[in-house]
Amino acid sequence: MQFTSEQRLDDVVYEREFTLDEIPGILWTPASAPVPLILLGHPPLGLRRMYPRLVARARQSATEGFATATIELPGSGDRPRWPAAEQARADLRRAMEAGEPVSDEIVDALILPLVDKAVPEWQAALDALLSLPEIGGPVGYSGGVISIGIRLAVVEPRIVAAGLFAGSFVPRAMFEEARQVTIPLHVLLQWDDEGNDRQAALDLFDAFSSEEKSLHANMGGHTGVPQFAGDAAARFFTRHLKRGRAVGPAADGS
Repeated sequence: MQFTSEQRLDDVVYEREFTLDEIPGILWTPASAPVPLILLGHPPLGLRRMYPRLVARARQSATEGFATATIELPGSGDRPRWPAAEQARADLRRAMEAGEPVSDEIVDALILPLVDKAVPEWQAALDALLSLPEIGGPVGYSGGVISIGIRLAVVEPRIVAAGLFAGSFVPRAMFEEARQVTIPLHVLLQWDDEGNDRQAALDLFDAFSSEEKSLHANMGGHTGVPQFAGDAAARFFTRHLKRGRAVGPAADGS
């Protein structure tokens, strides 16, 4: 991990941009250290475009005593173009503009390769982040493409809780993976999300095997998430990340 820029946003948040194997990312840390870490997921729209929303989430998390970090997704932002993903997005736009159902083939082509590429990169970023002295663990995952969150919850034991946003297409194959998820979950559903299959989101929530899982449904579209929903997510992470044991280098005595 190589830090490429740094700035103090205010008395609470310190922001550093980094690259990891040519993957751009951003780390936000509060003044106190070491602290637990929340990985900030986001849609594949590019970090520059998503930055205002990401930094707002990072500021709120810092006030709760959490570090946050994110990385650029494959084929997004300044990363090399990914023709297959661009074709899948074009097929999705064409179907939606024509008012046609989005086929399973389009959803699979759009999401499954992204999950396969992105999850190992998130794990590599987590390796690097947990080596920093200011990160003490444990780790949560918040937001983003829900299928990425599902895969991470299944394969990454260092993630002990996840806040998922039911606002993206989910391949049928991911429902089987959802049945393997057992960590505590806080799932947000915008009831009138114009791009979301509400029934599929409810079925996905039912598939999770977590003993503790809560569904928070709010009226409004994709971008109409109320402030109190963010406050509820913050309380969820405070409950689960501040009671766990650190998983950074100090956790194994090294």
